[in-house]
Parts: sequence; C-alpha cells; structure tokens
Amino acid sequence: MITKPKGTYDILPNESRSWSKLEDTIRKICKLYNYKEIRTPIFESFNVFHRDANDTSDMVTKETYDFKDRGDRMITLRPEGTAGVARAFIENKLYVENPVNKLFYMGPMFRYERPQKGRNRQFNQFGVEALGSSSPLIDAEVIALGASLIRSLGLKDVKVKINTLGDEESRKAYRDVLVKHFEAHKDELCGDCLNRLEKNPLRILDCKVDRHKEFFNDAPKIKDYLNDASKDHFNKVLKALDDMQLQYEIDDNLVRGLDYYSHTVFELEVNVPEFGAQNVIGAGGRYDGLISQLDGPKTPGVGMAFGLERLLLAASLSGKALVKPDSIHVYFIALGERAQAECIKQANICRIGGLACDMDYLGRGIKAQFKDADKNNARFTCILGDNELDEFKINIKDNETDEQETISLYDVYPYVINKLNKSALGACASCKDRKEE
Repeated sequence: MITKPKGTYDILPNESRSWSKLEDTIRKICKLYNYKEIRTPIFESFNVFHRDANDTSDMVTKETYDFKDRGDRMITLRPEGTAGVARAFIENKLYVENPVNKLFYMGPMFRYERPQKGRNRQFNQFGVEALGSSSPLIDAEVIALGASLIRSLGLKDVKVKINTLGDEESRKAYRDVLVKHFEAHKDELCGDCLNRLEKNPLRILDCKVDRHKEFFNDAPKIKDYLNDASKDHFNKVLKALDDMQLQYEIDDNLVRGLDYYSHTVFELEVNVPEFGAQNVIGAGGRYDGLISQLDGPKTPGVGMAFGLERLLLAASLSGKALVKPDSIHVYFIALGERAQAECIKQANICRIGGLACDMDYLGRGIKAQFKDADKNNARFTCILGDNELDEFKINIKDNETDEQETISLYDVYPYVINKLNKSALGACASCKDRKEE
C-alpha cells in the first residue's frame, strides 16, 4: 500500500469544514484591519531564503527543502511566507502603487524537521505583512490583529510576550558585550551556540539547551544598551498596547528565530493546558532591513505568522468547536426505481434553489436509508413510493419537530423554504426575547 510521506497528513471530509471556517474567520479579521490577500508561489529561487551566510536560524541551516530543477536552477520549497511576500512586493513594485501595503497570506509551507504533534514537514501558515511604515503604532496594530483572531476562535486568555532588539546601532553595542559574556563560557555552550557565537550571538538567547544554565541567566540584557530612538520606538508600542487594553509581558530573552528582525519582536500565547510549556500560537516582529536584503528599496516592515494546525488544535483542546456537525436540508428516500428517478429530479430542483440534498444510490432498503438520513443530520426526510408517485404526492417529515405531512410532489421546495424561514424568524424572536429579559 502506498502511504503519505512522513511529516504530511490528509485533511479528511469530516475535518475540512473546520479548516474552511478558520480560513473564513481569518479573512473576516483581516478585512476589519484592511489587510489584502496576496498569493505567492509554493517554491521560490534558493536565494529568496538563503540570503546571508551568517544566517544561523535553524530554518535556513537545517530545515529547508532545496533541489535543482531540470534547468539546473536551485529551488527552495517555501519554509515561511514573509520572504516570498517581500520578493513579490519588490518584483511587482507594490511600493509605487501604495506607500503602505498591508498584506496577508495563507498556504502550505515546508520544513524538514522531526514530525511531532502539531508540527509537520508540510504545514499551513497564515501571516500578515505591513510594508512601508516605521510607525510603532503599526507594530501594535499587527499584534492586536493576532489577538483578535485568537479571541474570535473562542480562546479568551491571550498573552503577549514582547521585547525589542533595537536598531542597528543598539544591536551592535549589545552584540559586543554579549560576545564577551558568552566567550567566558565557551566550554559550556552547546554546539549550535558555539556556531551562533561567531555569526549571530543574539540567537544564543533563543537556545532551548543552554537557557537554564546560570551563566545564561546572567547574560547582559539588551534594554541596557538601547539608544534613545530605540527606547522611544519600544515605549510607543507599549503605550499603544496599553491604550488598546492588550495585556503583555516584557521578555528580555525573546529574540525570535529568524535573523532579519529589528526593534519589536513578540509572541502570542494561549492558556491551553494540553500544550504544556509550548503554548506559543503565533509570533512576529519588525524587519526594517529585509526588503533591501532582497535588492529592493529601503522599506520598513512588520509582520506576524500563525500555524493553522496550531490554531485548530488549540480550539479543539479548549472545547471550542469551529463548526456545528455537518448537515443537509433534505434527504430523499426512494422505494423503487420509478421513485428513485423522481427523487433525483426533485433533489436537483432543491439544489438549484440553494438547498443541500442527498439520496440513496445503492438501492438499499428503507431502514438503511433512514439511517443514512440520520447520519447526514437531515432536517427534512422525504419518502416516496409507487403509490405516492401515482398520486403525485410525497411524505415529508420535519426531523426537528417530528411533524409529518403528505404534500404535493411539486411542493417540496416551497414547503421546505417556508419551514426554514419560519424557523429563522422564530430564532430571531427568541433572541429578541432573551435580550429584553
């Protein structure tokens, strides 16, 4: 038997509606913040992601899928969305059309890492990128968008962890003292951190192996090396979060995994006990140097990304179902070939009118057909036999009220529509009564 590749998975019919609902929710939230959708290729030129020999992030050094195509070109399956959006921004000169471009994307990404719960080699990511503004207010807006998305899924307990990496001048001053500190403990650093010490010492602060060692906790903090401009930017971000009543916690060791960040970096956490310590659900930051790294005009930017699998898992573990059980409007039960031919005709009339319908195509008995109607959560069940057909009648049952009637064969569609409209009006009246109480 041929099976799926390791680290991939199938989204089955009973799961796909939750995915569609999540994607619809993302689009609604992005519309509220006026972010426009952009779709970029699943694979890009190798240099889009492998830009700098000093990039020590795990994604670039260990996890990308790289290959040569038949034209001997080096290609990389996209491991994240930001770089591809930045390439599209430059190539299509979006900066000419709008001074500030607020964009979002959704789609599959690929990283060759050890598969585990909620983490696969092919995964889906949603992200936003705001390109063209250096305002700290847009940093805060991106964070607020992420918090709004999480809350819209029914996850109320959202925590923002935030830090600043400062501008280039601040990072250089900090880098010098950080190297001096960690060089005194070289014999205690893990292999990855020894490499980072030479190329990007700030990434040592992101280490999961050394972070509990005493010398790690004694490391200098970047807040003590920020220049006035960097302090001012960070304070304005925090002020905007305060004004929007978004709770946050400053984490001095938060640096994020990618090397192109500057100024604001943040993570969004949810309180899902089953996640344990791995409760980060989304993250991002400012990257004012990325566009110029890709040979574009100097353009400030800030962005954020979520794994869709993590969002769905968090909602599921918290008991927040995104969709109700699947259902249809009408299930037609046919007793005999003549009745079956008429049922597909009536089902088609209903479908053209916007009603979801189904029927039996296996010639099963009435008991099996009723069971299938229940399995499909049919609101109405229509039963048609030869006797009813000869009289141009059909039996219809409202499974919500248990009312059953015999109606004209040609009245199925208007009958169902009328019942559904009455149910909707009743629900609205009920909601009104509850509000008045």
